[in-house]
Amino acid sequence: MAHKITALRVQKRNPQRVNVYLDGKFAFGLARIVAAWLRVGQELSEEKIAALREADAQEQAYQRALRYLSYRPRSEAEVRAYLEKHGVAPSTIAQVLTRLRDLRLVDDAAFARAWVENRGTFRPRGRRALQSELQQKGVPAEIIEQALAEVDEERWALQAGAKALRRYAHLEWPAFRQKMGAYLARRGFTYETIRAVLPQLWEQRPLPPDETETKGDEP
Repeated sequence: MAHKITALRVQKRNPQRVNVYLDGKFAFGLARIVAAWLRVGQELSEEKIAALREADAQEQAYQRALRYLSYRPRSEAEVRAYLEKHGVAPSTIAQVLTRLRDLRLVDDAAFARAWVENRGTFRPRGRRALQSELQQKGVPAEIIEQALAEVDEERWALQAGAKALRRYAHLEWPAFRQKMGAYLARRGFTYETIRAVLPQLWEQRPLPPDETETKGDEP
């Protein structure tokens, strides 16, 4: 059975949506981009109406995903979980993700690289911690491995330790080693890396102008 479009009206509260009236009665709303080719007097079959509603659901989900991505980059798994939380059908999620991939708006490899680079610049972490963080974001294991391949863990451990040097500078070597080692371990650095950088951090620690190091203080 066909239904005739008797009116198309832009919604007052949301100009990006159009109310569709069939046979003199309100039928449903559509995104303007979906309703763009509709005309008053046009007849729609039940199949066409179903297709329009599916296209509208996909467009709404796509716009929701874009808003979610506008705050910061996201992994594909994060976008999927977000849409699932809002009740989007699995088939629609698959279509939205395909569209986002094609536009390079979701790209797990780029996301993982950016995540690692950001950590290296602002909050250095060890490979173990970075791996855990990316796993929690749903990034596939092979992509995580590629993103971590260029990490210089010793250099990053020195950067991380430098941020805490003033906190531990007043300590003697045994306490310094214990406190700084625990600080670096909490940031995911391995025992081997921590052992390698602790003497370097000890040498770099700021000292009061009138304090002179003795050989007994050295590690």
